[in-house]
Amino acid sequence: MLRTLFAVALALLTGAAFAQEKKTEVLWLGQAAFRITTPGGKVIMIDPWMRTNPKTPAGFKGLESVGKIDLILVTHAHFDHFADAPDLAKMHNAPMYGPAGLGNTVATLGILPEKLAPRFGKGGTIEPFGAGGVKITATRAEHSSELVWKDPATGKAATHPGGEPVGYVLEMENGFRIYHMGDTGLFGDLALIADLYKPDLVLMPIGGHFVMSPKDAAIAVNRYLKPRFVIPMHYGTIPVLKGTPDEFKQALGTTATRVIVPQPGEKVEF
Repeated sequence: MLRTLFAVALALLTGAAFAQEKKTEVLWLGQAAFRITTPGGKVIMIDPWMRTNPKTPAGFKGLESVGKIDLILVTHAHFDHFADAPDLAKMHNAPMYGPAGLGNTVATLGILPEKLAPRFGKGGTIEPFGAGGVKITATRAEHSSELVWKDPATGKAATHPGGEPVGYVLEMENGFRIYHMGDTGLFGDLALIADLYKPDLVLMPIGGHFVMSPKDAAIAVNRYLKPRFVIPMHYGTIPVLKGTPDEFKQALGTTATRVIVPQPGEKVEF
């Protein structure tokens, strides 16, 4: 049974409009996998990897467990972000948006039909549910994006182009903004992302090795992004992802940003 973390009161959010709107629900499923339910009732999956994810609770190992999905976002082509996206897309007839080059590869290999692998890229903004609905903007991320795919006909794996890695800023119908950073190292243009999009909540990798360490993540918060809330992600799944939320909090020091640490399978409402 899901436990809900009522981590924040709506009164903490700027503007009386937030208090009159329905909430945004954020469910973490381990690594970088999140299910976001918007105030308008749209369901967006980001970087779905559940079936073989060691941190995903048993109750969420089956893809049907997440319920209906309207749209899927993939930040890059690595297995721990892409693995369950094609099957979810086909299950729900939901488009899988990702880096433009990844969409090309997915369609060319026949992993998904072209209509379920639409293209857009960094700097682009889409309104997939129509005017006045959720806005999604692709942003820079410092990482790589190779797709390793096993040909079902031959059983052999090959590496294919996966486009350039991205993060996503999602603006809810009521203006609440979530920045899913994807897999990324620290980079100075986070200051520009903060200035342009002013995220309220950042979903931030802290594990180190492939992504920011807790110390790097603290710099991203204190020097550049300065959001209201942070949920740490992409840690503890494999041995090299050694960073922990406690190390992140210690590195942050005194800050106005509130760190929320759900367990996989827990949801937070804003």
